[in-house]
Amino acid sequence: MDFLPKGRLDAFADGVFAIVITLLVLDLAIPDATENLMPALIEQWPVFLAYIVSFAFVGSVWISHSSITSLMKQETPHSYRLTLLMLFFVSLLPFTTKLMAFYLSNPPVLPVTIGPDLFSWLLAVNALARAGLSTPVTIYGLDLLAASVTLYAIMGSAIMTPDVLLNESSKDELNALQRRQKYGIFVIIVTLICGFILPVIAVVGYIFTSIVFFITPTIPIARQRLRKKG
Repeated sequence: MDFLPKGRLDAFADGVFAIVITLLVLDLAIPDATENLMPALIEQWPVFLAYIVSFAFVGSVWISHSSITSLMKQETPHSYRLTLLMLFFVSLLPFTTKLMAFYLSNPPVLPVTIGPDLFSWLLAVNALARAGLSTPVTIYGLDLLAASVTLYAIMGSAIMTPDVLLNESSKDELNALQRRQKYGIFVIIVTLICGFILPVIAVVGYIFTSIVFFITPTIPIARQRLRKKG
């Protein structure tokens, strides 16, 4: 198998991550208000929420990818192509984020009267939410899922090609990272399913997944190294 230098791929990936995060922040527009600026900013909470979720997700993918490449001394044609595919889905995040933020900012008009009973009113509210939010929330979730799956595949490719790894312990650390990534993929799938029924719950699930990914991407590696020292 041909081996390729990883320096150029790392530099290219870092550049894409930096551009994606820059594009995300460009969607935070200044409110058209000369007075009462704070209420106007608060009204844009869906845009800020979508930005935070996407920033945390992109940051977690970057940290995880950096953790993978730190355990490798070379790249293969497979890892090059898988990384480019992962970056393709990551680069779509500014669009899918803006799409979700727009529909969160413009929710469907809820019925004012409760109707015959509270349960019927809740069903009507959920039906309106599904009609207005289900599609953009699902598209956003599919983007997160695709990026996560390709990142998982990058880990698997490195594990199956031990010649590219720095040392024998690198495989154990990659296995630990891959297990964590598998749990994250499972959570995103469950969240996507919920999004068809309760779109608002799906948004909460994306927040949870992105923040957890952001906080814990290198914990398995740290645990492996602590065990070795002990």
